[in-house]
Amino acid sequence: MSSIPWPFPDVRSYFSTLKQRGQNRARAWARKRQGRDPATTTLRPGRVYILPTGVGLVFGIMAFAMLLGSINYNNNLSFVLTFLLIGIGFVAMHQCQRNLVGLELTFAGADPVFAGQAMRYRVAVTNNARNARYGIRLYAPDTSSDIHDLQPGESKIFILPVPTERRGQVSLERFGVRTLFPFELFRSWAWLHMDVSGLVYPTPAEHAPQPPPTMSARGHRQHDARGEEDFAGLRRYHEGDSPRHVAWKAYARSGQLLSKQFAGADTSSQWFDFNEIDAADVEQRLSILTRWIVDSDRTLEDYGLRLPGAEFPPAHGDAHRRRCLEALALFDGGKS
Repeated sequence: MSSIPWPFPDVRSYFSTLKQRGQNRARAWARKRQGRDPATTTLRPGRVYILPTGVGLVFGIMAFAMLLGSINYNNNLSFVLTFLLIGIGFVAMHQCQRNLVGLELTFAGADPVFAGQAMRYRVAVTNNARNARYGIRLYAPDTSSDIHDLQPGESKIFILPVPTERRGQVSLERFGVRTLFPFELFRSWAWLHMDVSGLVYPTPAEHAPQPPPTMSARGHRQHDARGEEDFAGLRRYHEGDSPRHVAWKAYARSGQLLSKQFAGADTSSQWFDFNEIDAADVEQRLSILTRWIVDSDRTLEDYGLRLPGAEFPPAHGDAHRRRCLEALALFDGGKS
């Protein structure tokens, strides 16, 4: 039996679009009203907003119905109970907004990640008041932090994970802080427009070609030039390495070919050149270079990087790795 098409437009889609437009206008209005926030911002009463939650609306309707019933039946006990509930509602509204006013928020940085991983923005939230704050949470579109309580004078780091899709400098246009304390009858929140950003490296290629051969300090390919000096460590196997220097025991354990290095042997290094990679797509080349850098860093090998307009001499270590990956993340095709 064929289904009969619904003659009316999709109501849910219509209201979803309407809600999105309203949210975008509210965000634009809030940003125009507040402007750009400094790195450390204290929430003032004028920028903390509050609205009832779904539970709060039901609570208000119930209190109003009880008030009508009390008036109709002129029952003193009903009046007492009704005004008690109304009083609880007003206290909850006051405490909900007061729970955010005076909080100090400071952007504490974000560690670089590879594209596809979540950027973990760190925000320090400090309670400088004499009363505790409860149920504090940071949030951004499609993500939020854990909920924390803050005792008087306490400061905590909130982690706000935000998915990433592309390399480069990624900025978080805005984020918010909110609370439902004390009875989840009201939702109080504030928007912040700080200069919040983090660096995203290219995604390492899953199936990258073999890197160029290792070159000795004299500028030729290394084969069996290493003597029988004292053992200094392991490095990734390269084509042309002597079978006598292959760490077969390590291969049996890990399944990865590694070669032994000996103290006093010729120092070796590699050059990773953007223009020598056989790939038409720029992003694919950057992804391959990222894979080579990550693998070489794990084996403590010296490596250099050549990009159009930039060159990094062979070295190793965390600082060298960060410089190379940062250059790949911000690469603009060699444009100055």
